[in-house]
Amino acid sequence: MTWLPHGSVAIVIGAHGGIGGALCKEIAGRYSGVRLIPLGRSTAPLLDLTDEASIAAAAAHSARQGDIRLVLDATGYLHDSRHQPEKTWRSLTAEGLARAFALNAIGPALLMKHVLPLLPRQGKAAFATLSARVGSIGDNQLGGWYGYRASKAALNQLVRTAAVELRRRHPEALCVSLHPGTVATGLSAPFAKAGLDVQTPKEAAARLLAVIEGLEAAQSGGFFDQNGLEIPW
Repeated sequence: MTWLPHGSVAIVIGAHGGIGGALCKEIAGRYSGVRLIPLGRSTAPLLDLTDEASIAAAAAHSARQGDIRLVLDATGYLHDSRHQPEKTWRSLTAEGLARAFALNAIGPALLMKHVLPLLPRQGKAAFATLSARVGSIGDNQLGGWYGYRASKAALNQLVRTAAVELRRRHPEALCVSLHPGTVATGLSAPFAKAGLDVQTPKEAAARLLAVIEGLEAAQSGGFFDQNGLEIPW
């Protein structure tokens, strides 16, 4: 028996990314009878984290397809052709920091704004966004990666705060941050070190869904790794 009822809706944002694509395949294979809605900048409807109108429209479209029981935000920004993770404060720029916060914190916050009110008021439902262990302030012993660390820490606070509000209206629903571990994707490939437990996207997707399946409403607002263990703030 699955916790997702027949005919319910599962949404994956960032569906064409490495982890997002694997989550779509895993959901399709694991939950029969669930309507999967992949969303991203090249889907119909499209969803662009930097365009709130597209987020609102995609959320409304999804709600018309059935009860939204599972929302997975598989987006994340670490580097691009213009910006690399900052190893020192000398590398900090307003543009680079703004880019990290726009995609890693503000975009997911707007997702929560438009999606969380649409979750059913009864029965388990889950919103999960991909954070990162380096966003843990308590776990930061190495420094560096200023924008990525700070924007993921901000994301964790936004999730925690949204979970408090969600609990008042949807007491059985979850809003959580998940650390997927190191996954063989374009985001992490340039920075993977020897000796790390690097997972395939398929392995990561299966672990993340298993974590969500095992979480209970009392754990809403938490920050968990790919094995379901809590990560310090």
